[in-house]
Amino acid sequence: MKPTSLRHRLAGTALTALVVGAGALATAPSAAAKANELTINSVSLHDANVQVQVTYSCDPGLGQELVANATTLDSDSPDGGAAAGIVKNDKLVCDYSNHIANVTLHTAYGTHFAKGDKVKVAVYYFDNDGYVSANQTTVSVL
Repeated sequence: MKPTSLRHRLAGTALTALVVGAGALATAPSAAAKANELTINSVSLHDANVQVQVTYSCDPGLGQELVANATTLDSDSPDGGAAAGIVKNDKLVCDYSNHIANVTLHTAYGTHFAKGDKVKVAVYYFDNDGYVSANQTTVSVL
């Protein structure tokens, strides 16, 4: 059975639509914006404080800060470590690319960290409205 001319036209129209759609996708500008991202690379004891190396990327103009917190886990000591650090938005390079920040978390008064402590570290973005995004956590041994 031979295809009819109507079938040929339908097939041709479908093929044309497919080629035009693919061409439009290929020539469309790529989306520059991406979600704000954080990755904790390493956690270490730095003098009496904790230092966290973070790979980050962020969209320009969002006015957010990178915040990091550390707490000692499974400590029976009442002066187990607690620390916090921040990278202000004017120190972040927000251009959609990945960058590395070394965040020093200053130990809270009356607490301490020691070599071998098991710590939980959280890093996240915090904006002017109090919104938290890209929250990442890890557990590490100092």
